[in-house]
Amino acid sequence: MFALIDGNNFYASCERVFRPDLKNTPIVVLSNNDGCVVARSSEAKKLGIRMGVPFFQIRHLVSSGSVVAKSSNYKLYTDLSRRMMETIATLVPSIEIYSIDECFADVSGMADLTQLGYSIRQRVMQWVGIPTSIGIAATKTLSKFCNHLAKQYPKQFNGVVVWEYWPASIQERALASQPVAEIWGIGRHTSEKLAAQKIQTALDFYRSDAAMLRARYGVVIERIHRELHGYTCHDLQVETDTRKHIIRSRSFGKTLTEFEALEAAISHHISDGAAILRQEGTLATTVTVFIHTNRFRENEPQYCGHLMSVLVEPTADTIQLNRAALALLKKIYRPGLEFKKAGIELGGIQPSGIIQANLWSSNTVDRSSLLSAWDEITAHYGRHCIKLASELLSSDWHMSRDALSPCYTTSLQDVVVIK
Repeated sequence: MFALIDGNNFYASCERVFRPDLKNTPIVVLSNNDGCVVARSSEAKKLGIRMGVPFFQIRHLVSSGSVVAKSSNYKLYTDLSRRMMETIATLVPSIEIYSIDECFADVSGMADLTQLGYSIRQRVMQWVGIPTSIGIAATKTLSKFCNHLAKQYPKQFNGVVVWEYWPASIQERALASQPVAEIWGIGRHTSEKLAAQKIQTALDFYRSDAAMLRARYGVVIERIHRELHGYTCHDLQVETDTRKHIIRSRSFGKTLTEFEALEAAISHHISDGAAILRQEGTLATTVTVFIHTNRFRENEPQYCGHLMSVLVEPTADTIQLNRAALALLKKIYRPGLEFKKAGIELGGIQPSGIIQANLWSSNTVDRSSLLSAWDEITAHYGRHCIKLASELLSSDWHMSRDALSPCYTTSLQDVVVIK
């Protein structure tokens, strides 16, 4: 048995945790550089604000006080997500973190699943302050479907739906009430093809022939069909796979022409990527740097620089990786152009324990003690309390975040003081 626990309107809910005065206020969360809407509270959705709408189109609602807009605060969201997952893990045997606001939980053999769902919701709300919806069923696909129903009809189900507790007639009514696109794994293009075959609802899909679905759409769609019938095709993935690539990039709040500003941005991204490598016990084999101009300004010169370097020896050394990245940046930089974005990719990632050292190099500097001390300090005081000197060459590359909330749980100066 699986439970899918999902934080309702997660980014907007995070903004409310330390701002109870915003409880019933329409909230939108904006993308990088405050460009467009990436999250909405239920109240904002009722106002008709669409996902992805450019912020300037709804700025008048913010100016009039009808809507509160917040810049994306990923430090806050990530930390509250960690707290939510750890809280859920206190009530179930194991969890699989699916995204920043969702996780699957193993609830096999546990009694009174409805009450368990209520207990999870109550504890997460009490300990973290995030409202949740929970779907429980024999397969991941069904639990995801139940979660959707719990979220769509909060008053009827009080945030918890257990599929097995419903008779077959109610299950069929639930399937008939939802379009086929609401089934986990059925994308827009597939749903359009299914609709052309008169398969328009989840119940239509449920009643379809499995052999026909496999022949026309492949084994993935057949597995979704089988899971909808209660046959488990996807187990809980408690152990996370080691990532093969680390990409860090960011659009700038304004266009940049100076090399020093791009240098500072690339060094910042390298520092973040190298910290992740060491945290996961891995090493990178390649370094890639890319920069490009604003493609939306078609009347201006366009350029996209992209260059990769294979390292002599795999490493997670921030200084060594930064040196390689800045050498690549010098090669692709073009003076006079206005750049809008820069980023890096660390590739060919492998576990550190199985890498053979370079037999021909005698100039390799062992910075393991330095990097260990670096990681211990940043773990205690925050990742960016130590910076490379090149990160400090310019701050022009920073994002525009005019409505950023405090980092209540990750920054000492932002901790709420009750007087």
